[in-house]
Amino acid sequence: QVHLVESGGGLVQAGGSLRLSCATSGSIFSINVMGWYRQAPGKQRELVATISSGGRITKYADSVKGRFTISRDNAKNTVYLQMNSLKPEDTAVYYCNVYRAPIEWGQGTQVTVSS
Repeated sequence: QVHLVESGGGLVQAGGSLRLSCATSGSIFSINVMGWYRQAPGKQRELVATISSGGRITKYADSVKGRFTISRDNAKNTVYLQMNSLKPEDTAVYYCNVYRAPIEWGQGTQVTVSS
């Protein structure tokens, strides 16, 4: 069974940075576009960023463009999300998954940005 394990969240002041990690099994990782998603309280889950299987093509939601960077290490079956210049509106539980063909969601990692 494939698992997604997110980590790296925490409490940070506005303007601060965090780096999230998502580890998964090689069977799904290396051939798939991966995405980071987030879900704030009372809101639907939204797509934040995607990265192609080779890591060359990245795309971002307008709300995070220029502040977040998605990357991946295929040797480690891990995808990362570097988050800089964090804002209170970035507060959410962050998840990773296969883009457009999601498997069972992991537990996510909580990011809380204080003003």
